[in-house]
Formats: sequence, structure tokens, C-alpha cells
Amino acid sequence: MKLGLQLGYWGAGPPDNAQDLVEEAERLGLDAVFAAEAWGSDALTPLAWFGSRTQRVRLGTALAQLSARTPTACAMHVLTLDHLSGGRVVLGLGVSGPQVVEGWYGASFAKPLARTREYVSVVRQVLGREAPVVNEGKHYRLPYDGADATGLGKPLKPITHPLRTDVPIWLGAEGPKNVALAAEIADGWLPIFYSPRAAPMYEQWLAEGFARPGARRTREQFEVCATAQVVVTEDRERTLEQIKPYLALYIGGMGAKQRNFHKDVFARMGYEAETEQIQQAYLSGEKDKAAALVPDRLVDDITLVGPPGRVREDVRRWEEAGVSMLLVTCRSVDELRAVADAVLG
Repeated sequence: MKLGLQLGYWGAGPPDNAQDLVEEAERLGLDAVFAAEAWGSDALTPLAWFGSRTQRVRLGTALAQLSARTPTACAMHVLTLDHLSGGRVVLGLGVSGPQVVEGWYGASFAKPLARTREYVSVVRQVLGREAPVVNEGKHYRLPYDGADATGLGKPLKPITHPLRTDVPIWLGAEGPKNVALAAEIADGWLPIFYSPRAAPMYEQWLAEGFARPGARRTREQFEVCATAQVVVTEDRERTLEQIKPYLALYIGGMGAKQRNFHKDVFARMGYEAETEQIQQAYLSGEKDKAAALVPDRLVDDITLVGPPGRVREDVRRWEEAGVSMLLVTCRSVDELRAVADAVLG
């Protein structure tokens, strides 16, 4: 099992100890450091900063939002950072949700699967640098040929030669169609909420993608990097309780009532009735009640919490379920050391 550090996205300001965590992650032998974005800090700038202060850890976005930048602009970022870091970039991509895409980026959320397929294709064309980049799809027309086009657009190849033509691209995906798409066109999958108990369902979705003509990877070549709360503690019950408000936020508030992809994930795990109650309480302003409604079993399904021995047993269980990397958030260097000891041994 590999271990990655998730720095996430910033709140009101940058975290005070991110530099210490990144340097300790490299010293401890973690595989990668990831950064995220929502509607504040971006996912790529922190990686450039911390990449200049490390030598080995991979630098990943989890996730870079499709609507934040055009596919050619995204490829330029990746090409540049890959050179500067000596070939350490992992490009994690996600569509986000309609509240962010339409409310923050002023773009259409329609056809997320088709947009993802085109986006990845354009990024790979840029990094491949085999020919001028052309895309005749419906979402990212290159050259642009809309009604207001000048007609002067010209297919172009990147001026800079990419360091690597095969930078890994991983997709953040939660639904069956999106997971199957990841297996078909990407090099890895970044599930935000993963449960080993539901692994047979996930593997069925992945198998559908791997079976499609032209699939990029086999299951053995494909990385599954699961975001998970890994906490080494003797007070397991208290820690599980502390995680519940976070889950209530995602189930109840991170998405519109009629379209919350995170809520759907837990419903597919078998918690449909519970998620309805959690969402209703959360959207009614009863956040404490929403947290109290999160079942203990649900928290246990998606976390690795307990004394070192229990966490090690859980790590083996997650690995047997098909996870190749655990992506963890740690508040301090001491927490990171405890997690690394339990996971990496």
C-alpha cells in the first residue's frame, strides 16, 4: 500500500504547517503530495511551490476542476510543472458539480462525461506533441469555429517539448458511468469516499471500462487512490464521532438538494434512508442533528481508525479490496508520522 498526503484546498488563508508536512512526507517515504481546489485557492500553484522544496514525492492534483481552465491551458500547466519537478506530476481531474461550475465558473455543467472524454483527449494531444492539436467535439472546439469566429484560428503544437508524453491522468469519479470512464481513458481513479465493503460494486464498474475497445490500462496497471480518514488513536469511538460533522456536511450540504453526488455515493452503499434524513436536517439548519444522524457503521465503512494494530489490519483489508494508495489528511507532523508507521510499517 502506498501513502499520499492530501493538503486539500485553503480556507480563509494558507495553512501554517503545510511546508513541514510536505518535507516530512518526503522524509517518511510517502509516494505523493496532493493539492485540491474549490472556489478559492487553486490546485497547481501549491504544487509548484512545494515541488521546489522536494526531490522525490509525486505532485498530484486532487482535483483540478475541468471548468477552471481550458484543456490546452491545463496541459500547459502540467507540461511546465513536470519539467520543473523532474517528471513528478500526476494530473487528477474532476468535473466538480453544477453549483460550482455554473455559479463560480459561469459555464454549463451539461454532459460531464462527454466533456471529460474530450478534455482528457486534448490534454493527451498536447503532451504527445505528435501533431497540431485539433478537436472536433462539441465542447472544446479546436480551432474554434463558432458563429463569431474570425476564421483565423490555426491548429498548433506546444512550443515547449514535454518532458513526458505519458503524464498519469487520474479521474475523480463517484457514479458508475464516471468510474467506468476512468477505467477506459485514465491511468487511475480518485474516489473521495471508498468502502471496502462496496468493492465488488466498484470493481464491476471498473471492469466495464476496462472491457471497452481501446481501454488505456488493465486492472493490474490501474491505480486506485482512495481518500480516507486514517487516524491512529486509542480513543476510537471519540474519533469516529468527530468525523461525523464532516460527513454530514458532504452528505447534506455539498451539493443541491436534488443533485448531491456525495450523498448518492452513500446511498449506493446502502444508506439511502439515512442520507435523506441527514440532508433534510442539514438543509434545515440543524447541523448538529445531521451529524448525530450519521450512523456509526457508515463512518466505520470509509475510515481506518484505531490503535496501530487495528489500522494495519484495515490497511490490509483496503489493499485486498483493490486500493493501491491511501490519500490522507494530517493536522500535524506527529499525526503524519503515526499514520506512516501504521500504513508503511
